[in-house]
Amino acid sequence: MRVVIARFPFDLTKNEVLELMKGVKPEPITSGSVTIGRRQYPLKQVGAVITRQDRRDFSAGEVARAMTQLGFTCSTHLEADAPARALTPFETASALLGTTSTPL
Repeated sequence: MRVVIARFPFDLTKNEVLELMKGVKPEPITSGSVTIGRRQYPLKQVGAVITRQDRRDFSAGEVARAMTQLGFTCSTHLEADAPARALTPFETASALLGTTSTPL
């Protein structure tokens, strides 16, 4: 299938991507990711491996679009990225005392 990344067309198949990523250790994921086989890779890492271009030459969105067209599952956000709500002083004291009561 023909996909375009960084304004360059690439003729790739799902099997070719699987073969290219075989043996590549996933880097820590900080933004979007793609599931290849049983591993999750950062979109930029996958783009760099399959295009052999510098990561600054393409966006994660371009790689996500191409990988989705090839049948891979992409995630553009992390569930753990949501900032935790700060506890109120009462909730902090309750947690330290081991109770779960709420203020009246």
